[in-house]
Amino acid sequence: MDIMSLLASLLSGGVGGNVVGALLKGKNLGPMLNSVLGAIGGGVGGQLLPGMLGTGGTMANVGLSAATGVVLTMIVSFLTKKPGATS
Repeated sequence: MDIMSLLASLLSGGVGGNVVGALLKGKNLGPMLNSVLGAIGGGVGGQLLPGMLGTGGTMANVGLSAATGVVLTMIVSFLTKKPGATS
């Protein structure tokens, strides 16, 4: 595992999490939680998916990391109930 690849995955996942947080105004979890969830998704996705999909290269890793950061943040935001919200 290359440390620079891991850092790129964490960073691009965090950016992806914040982008989706900005786009989903009603489901935004806040910048800190969006960043943490995006980084977790990006770190996991950036390390597991390139080997599973057979993709290589830094740009593919960054793209997959951002996408998995977006997906994890979206999943958690839709499963989380906002305080004060009634159903």
